[in-house]
Amino acid sequence: MAAGTDGAAVAMPVMAWVSIGSNVEPARHIRMAVTRLREHFGPLRLSSVYRNRAEGFEGADFLNLVAGFATRETPQGIVDELEKLHVAAGRVRGGERFAPRTLDLDLLLYGDQVIASPQVPRRDITEYSFVLGPLAEVAPELRHPLSGETIAGLWQRFDKARHPLHRVPLPLS
Repeated sequence: MAAGTDGAAVAMPVMAWVSIGSNVEPARHIRMAVTRLREHFGPLRLSSVYRNRAEGFEGADFLNLVAGFATRETPQGIVDELEKLHVAAGRVRGGERFAPRTLDLDLLLYGDQVIASPQVPRRDITEYSFVLGPLAEVAPELRHPLSGETIAGLWQRFDKARHPLHRVPLPLS
């Protein structure tokens, strides 16, 4: 069994949610990420894939989705696995915060836990349509661990006109 955030064993699987995005050869990099996540974590619950404008910089549109999976792995263990996928996709760290990405993976939620490091829940959930929209599609009943609001409720109040998403057909099986 894996260790929990307090070092104790995680006896029961926890539902983890990860955002997946790319704007550099996005179809190829997203498919690779989904395949590798399935290989490591098992069955995935996937949202649709959405296209959205780059946030914070001028660049090619991003493709984004959200994946959920049951795991006994610790939050840090998940983040470490996501970093291995960044490396496999050739992502270079150390540049500008807002820049093109071969792959951008973030742990959004780990059950209903609130954790300082890695930051869970991730602030991106309430800040970006490309995170909140796909999460609301696949897990509308989830409650945000800090506000207690459902993901569907947060999405309902989100300014979708300012941050539009467009569903795109991208087979991931």
